[in-house]
Amino acid sequence: MPDLTLHGGPESADTQEVLRLEGVGKLYNPGTPLQTQVLHDINLRLGRGELTALIGPSGSGKSTLLNLLGLLDTPSAGELYLLGQPTGNLDDRMRTQLRNQALGFVFQFHHLIAAFSVLENVLMPLMIGRGKPTAADLELARSLLADVGLEGFGDHKPTQISGGQQQRVAIARALMLRPALLLADEPTGNLDTRTAEKVFELFRHFNRSFGCAVLVVTHDPRLAAGCDRSIELVDGRIVSDQANKG
Repeated sequence: MPDLTLHGGPESADTQEVLRLEGVGKLYNPGTPLQTQVLHDINLRLGRGELTALIGPSGSGKSTLLNLLGLLDTPSAGELYLLGQPTGNLDDRMRTQLRNQALGFVFQFHHLIAAFSVLENVLMPLMIGRGKPTAADLELARSLLADVGLEGFGDHKPTQISGGQQQRVAIARALMLRPALLLADEPTGNLDTRTAEKVFELFRHFNRSFGCAVLVVTHDPRLAAGCDRSIELVDGRIVSDQANKG
């Protein structure tokens, strides 16, 4: 059985590379009239401290690629390495364990649980994995809420705060387990321009403070330009991968 223990901190040489894809492809409905090749020979590396935008037109394969990166789906070809761990032969339990250890997710829709308080929503990933939070866990959750500008909102229900505030809660929740890689799928798609800019500033803040890699799928060219790097996907192929100026 593979060892899924994560070793070292941001400074460790063996964990500088968070994610690597080698020749990854995705084929749906193989051997049928509906066979569709969505991704072709994807080679990609993400390192700690990188803030990267994934851009491309609708239907380019961005969602499929994000599902693979999040270990929510498996490649039809090639290999995906997460923190040096090859994932192709992992069973569902091991994939779930590695996903929970290494990844955080922020979506266009925040998916907060209305019946729970803001603080409980932030604690949810930890509570699912370990049960009742400790005093240190509560302190960390409150600290994350303070980092996203919501100190004092812990007892509120999600329905009592704005959409932008709900998205900030979702970011705090995604960071509760200190992931090595944060995946954000159109995280500002439902927000006005000013609120979207504030949310993006949070990604940059945590990217620099925690040293985590951040990959943001976006249609917003201004948000993409503010990232360190932009990867463009067209018809299931990476057609551009370059550092942004600035």
